[in-house]
Amino acid sequence: MSQPSISFLGVGLMGAPMVARLLDAGFSLTLWNRTPAKAEAFAGRVRLAASPAEAVADADVVITMLESGQVVEQVLYQSGAVSQLRQGALVIDMSSIEPGVARGHAARIEALGGDYLDAPVSGGTRGAEAGTLSIMVGGGDEAFVRAAEVFQPMGAVTHIGPVGSGQLAKLANQAIVGITIGAVSEALLLAAKGGARPEKVREALLGGFAGSKILEQHGERMLQRNFEPGAPARIQLKDLRMILDEARSEGLTLPLSQRVFEEYRALLASGNGEVDHSGLLLELERLNGVRLGSADEEH
Repeated sequence: MSQPSISFLGVGLMGAPMVARLLDAGFSLTLWNRTPAKAEAFAGRVRLAASPAEAVADADVVITMLESGQVVEQVLYQSGAVSQLRQGALVIDMSSIEPGVARGHAARIEALGGDYLDAPVSGGTRGAEAGTLSIMVGGGDEAFVRAAEVFQPMGAVTHIGPVGSGQLAKLANQAIVGITIGAVSEALLLAAKGGARPEKVREALLGGFAGSKILEQHGERMLQRNFEPGAPARIQLKDLRMILDEARSEGLTLPLSQRVFEEYRALLASGNGEVDHSGLLLELERLNGVRLGSADEEH
């Protein structure tokens, strides 16, 4: 069987390396992006569309990788692009959006005779470049089977459950990520202020129960003060807001998520919305009036 033709909407920090992985796997792609220059970087290897409606027309599979549920709504639905979907098309939303919004989008796609999966990802730009993303999928069994060959070049996929389940898994992921970034920031600053070498503390902790990808990758970012965004802090704040909204709708109180949300909100208020989410360290430094450095620098 021939590979499905794919339309990919959203060629940003995450979308661009995902597109590259799909192209390397031999898929035929049509691209659209709000900032055309980002899609034009792939000129000669893809078909470039001037609008979302033009992009989705005649595609077997439509993938959206956009900033929020509101942007997905604008790009695919309010623009009228959804009316151009071919009968039987599969829409895969790999954006991180509200579970309830994903369920609403699924109902609209299914009413048009299409299939829908919500499939947010974790792994950052490194994972997108390496094809090692964790892909969390909500939707029906048949649609999931259809999507398997499309997911394969991008990472490891888990079918979580019905529509919306993928987004719930992503919210769980982002709760752990945000809270753990806060914990790593506090731990390294505490160690350095007390006279320990934070790079050696990180090295020791990686071998114990505190070891994690956050400590490994984002701890390294903090020590190197490399806050070029793999995932911008404003996106982490958006995800934490969704976590708290979902919790309220389910009658839950999540105090750790609430506290970290407030810290990220303060980080953005200081003008740091575009730093990597590991840049939460900057807010902790501002709060304490100190800067993370080695013991040699402190003493």
